[in-house]
Amino acid sequence: MKSLAILLLSCSLFISTLMFHASGQTESRCAADPNTYLAGVVAELQKQWPANRTINIVCHGHSVPSGYFKTPVVDTFNAYPHLLHVGLKERYPFAVVNVIVTAIGGENSEQGAVRFEKDVLTHRPDILLIDYALNDRPLGLVRAEKAWRQMIELAQKADIPVILLTPTADVAARLDDPSDPLNQHAEQIRRLAAEYNTGLVDSLTEFKRYVASGGKLQDLMSQGNHPNRKGHDLVAAQLLRWFPTPPQAIKP
Repeated sequence: MKSLAILLLSCSLFISTLMFHASGQTESRCAADPNTYLAGVVAELQKQWPANRTINIVCHGHSVPSGYFKTPVVDTFNAYPHLLHVGLKERYPFAVVNVIVTAIGGENSEQGAVRFEKDVLTHRPDILLIDYALNDRPLGLVRAEKAWRQMIELAQKADIPVILLTPTADVAARLDDPSDPLNQHAEQIRRLAAEYNTGLVDSLTEFKRYVASGGKLQDLMSQGNHPNRKGHDLVAAQLLRWFPTPPQAIKP
């Protein structure tokens, strides 16, 4: 039964990939280009004092970017915002970087949109990450889409580059069923990334890929709907793809 489940998920992921390519929506065409999208910010990250400045990256969302592992434990230093921060400092040693978490456990995108200007835009982010899909399932696609659009449009109006994240996994979800709400919200996020030409981190696809390659979903989870360090590592690795490794730092 276990082998059959892995086979079914592998086939589902393969079919989804074929459908995605058939519709002309490969990652490079459906979202911004990771090699160029953050070029302006990456150039700033490479500058040395006194030409450098502080770069603010805001992570907006629910319990996963907040750092909740097995509730009520908040494991900040093993969650992807902190892992991104560490990865950026390794890549850009002269940069001054703030990774600011405005996420709230249990929140959905409607709630996040209500406080967006007060809690997010006040930080004047250079980059914004949005991660709400796990908690958006009770809202439904229509209400969630409206809230995501509101946040994306406010950010773009302020010339802030946005990276949208599809959800990490939930052990109760049917990952091999396109009609499962988790898959539906993930697909909606991919579509929004294409429409608005934002960055895209497809966390759900990375979790599916791990399982399709023979791993156990539980390997990536600290509880039913929260990833562990290994799961957060998958997300952080995809985020770091948007920050090309520089050949050398830019001197003033």
